[in-house]
Amino acid sequence: MSKGVKKLDLRGEICPYPMLKTNEELDSNKNIDILEVITDHSPALSTIPPQALRRGYEVEINTVGNSEWKIILTKQ
Repeated sequence: MSKGVKKLDLRGEICPYPMLKTNEELDSNKNIDILEVITDHSPALSTIPPQALRRGYEVEINTVGNSEWKIILTKQ
């Protein structure tokens, strides 16, 4: 795994914390090329992507389990 890849496990966190913690991670570590956010809180699917797009990240959402998603943010 390259040093620019970071995983953020936010299962069990409810809004607004998934978005806030994702933003905090992107702000505190400018060397992240890819951030993989794992969440089980579906509202995060509508809050994290717009924030990431504004910051210059491409967004991909994958279902990885029953009511669990991986949001992959890739720096453009």
